[in-house]
Amino acid sequence: MPTVSLGNYKKVNDLAGKPALIVVLWELASFLTLRNRLCASSGLKKVILTAFGAKIGHGVVIKQSVAVKYPWKLTIGANSWIGEGVWIDNMAGVDIGDDVCVSQGAYLCTGNHDWSKSDFPLKARPITVENGVWIGARAIVCPGMRLATHSVVTAGSVVTQNTQSYKIYQGNPAVFVKDRKIG
Repeated sequence: MPTVSLGNYKKVNDLAGKPALIVVLWELASFLTLRNRLCASSGLKKVILTAFGAKIGHGVVIKQSVAVKYPWKLTIGANSWIGEGVWIDNMAGVDIGDDVCVSQGAYLCTGNHDWSKSDFPLKARPITVENGVWIGARAIVCPGMRLATHSVVTAGSVVTQNTQSYKIYQGNPAVFVKDRKIG
């Protein structure tokens, strides 16, 4: 059986960009607030995220059971909504604009492994979600994607290419299906 080398896979504190103690303290705070189904307070979650370096706009709503890998690599604009069970797996930056809806169970993933190399090195690329975007329930946004202003990714779709403004995308991989008209 072949042995898989970790190669240049970074240590946790190197990947996080913070000392290991900060990462451990974040995990504890996250467990008690963000990931906790019993903690319904968006205000408390915003305070905790901000204390760990996230930039959170006014009027943001964060529902229960949300996971954020590294809050110091997260920006959420004003009046945005992060639904129940959202996972923001941000080994690289995630920038969410104003008036964005990230629906229940969506997964924003900034990292992947290079499967073309025998040691599977980690590759992390940022995600940008511009103003007015709606990411449907259980949708997946892959590393390096830019979701253009007011675009929509329908429920269960997998975004593997950048979206265009005022367009609706659906499927796996997500493809353009029609224009978004806002009345």
